[in-house]
Amino acid sequence: MRSRSPYRCSGSDQTIIDNYPEDQIEEFESPNHPQHPERGSRKLSFGKELWIERSDFAEEPPKGYRRLTLATTDKPAMPVRLRHAYVVQATSVEKDADGKITAVHAEYFPETKSGTDGANSIKTKAAIHWLSVKDALPATIRLYDRLFTVPKPDAGEVDFRELINKNSKTVMQSYVEPSLKDAKPEDRFQFERNGYYVADQKDFTPDNLVFNLAVALKDTFGK
Repeated sequence: MRSRSPYRCSGSDQTIIDNYPEDQIEEFESPNHPQHPERGSRKLSFGKELWIERSDFAEEPPKGYRRLTLATTDKPAMPVRLRHAYVVQATSVEKDADGKITAVHAEYFPETKSGTDGANSIKTKAAIHWLSVKDALPATIRLYDRLFTVPKPDAGEVDFRELINKNSKTVMQSYVEPSLKDAKPEDRFQFERNGYYVADQKDFTPDNLVFNLAVALKDTFGK
């Protein structure tokens, strides 16, 4: 098993940092495993355009939401820490003809660079991961859920075929760190904040990155 917890951004929103220099690229160190510093670190490129998880931004946040938001008439915008990088704050969004968000615009605060004296000068309630648009790689992610919609499909009088979970397999497009191009079939990773995945035995190639969910972080049959 690879001793890395790489980032994966799925259902991604493009985030444009308007006040970041157009051609500037920085590299930030990210630990290979958050709880095991002895496993070393890797470098991630940071630039003006980033991918973030779609769930890490909310135009109309639900109660208790702690990630990236816009300012409203009664609440200020909620900033977040981009892990190992800067604090950013959303300023506006772009939408397509159907009203779907296609890009989030934000500003960054240079004084909040991780590891500097000003890193904590702006308080945040959450830290989110990100990938550079310029070097992130597209990947196919296969999510697997329970085959049946109930824990014991044979416990009642209902035909078990009526209890089959139609969403037991979901295929989605995502972005992953460029280092995963060097992975081999059946290599396993923990995608941070997402779960444990394995490179597909047959379909995975350096030009066709396919990862299958092995263990989710949450049990779908919770209380």
